[in-house]
Amino acid sequence: MRPTHLPGVAIGTGLLLVAFASIRAQTPAATDKPKFEVAAVRENTSNDGKINIGIQPGGRFTVVGAPLAELIRIAFAVQRTQIVGAPDWTETARFDITAKAEGEIQGTPPGGPPGPLNLMLQDLLEDRFKLRAHRETRELPIYALTLARSDKKLGAGLRPSTVDCEAMRGRGGRMGPPPGVPPPGERPPCGMRVAPNQVVAGAATLAQLTQMLSQFTQRIVIDGTGLTGGFDIDLTFTPERMPQGPPPPGAPPLPPIDPNGPSLFTALQEQLGLKLESDRAPIEVLVIDHVERPTPD
Repeated sequence: MRPTHLPGVAIGTGLLLVAFASIRAQTPAATDKPKFEVAAVRENTSNDGKINIGIQPGGRFTVVGAPLAELIRIAFAVQRTQIVGAPDWTETARFDITAKAEGEIQGTPPGGPPGPLNLMLQDLLEDRFKLRAHRETRELPIYALTLARSDKKLGAGLRPSTVDCEAMRGRGGRMGPPPGVPPPGERPPCGMRVAPNQVVAGAATLAQLTQMLSQFTQRIVIDGTGLTGGFDIDLTFTPERMPQGPPPPGAPPLPPIDPNGPSLFTALQEQLGLKLESDRAPIEVLVIDHVERPTPD
């Protein structure tokens, strides 16, 4: 069983597969906020620039060389641009974490509510880093995802899906078992495969696509297309920053990257018939009230 790598980190160092039908629909109640059974935290002083964040079988969660700002982003499901008031060291100091949950850990799909991992990581940051934060709304630069053509014609890489992912739901409003991880190169039937230069999705909504575009652009992307339902998506582009080093151990190989290919903005127009337009809008931000370096284990 391969480890699952998290959104954002996977874009920079590996390949992410999110199966929309494998995630519970509801967030645990605050009174049942899950916690890691055990967790070890230490500062990483290797200066090798390598970052790896992932979920392994047996409820294990590991972090190697990640800045605290990235961990806050994952824990609270925000973009780095939505984190306000954090001291400079949260971007420069890097940390290793080894943690163990009571049962298997599932990731959270793009656009989904915070899942158990988010809540467990929040608790860890509050306990070990003394993190205290609150949310408020501020006006920020954003991108609006809109139709690129006046005739509303979509590109060849964006096609309405015929797969009914809702049919995969089990009883009681919970998602059924995941449909299985397709071999490399094959489209997930109800999921999104994301690499540093590629998005391949099956039955994905435009809201889920905007979540991934937000991570690529490091700016909130809002869906203004008016398109509803699920879509099969094929998007390939040349990233602004090329991946450094090989994928993390156990991760599938990355698709080849054409250094002379189109930018993300160009590929969206040419392949999907969509475009990103700069705008400003009231956006919820996470304001850091207090945070400390952790004491060594």
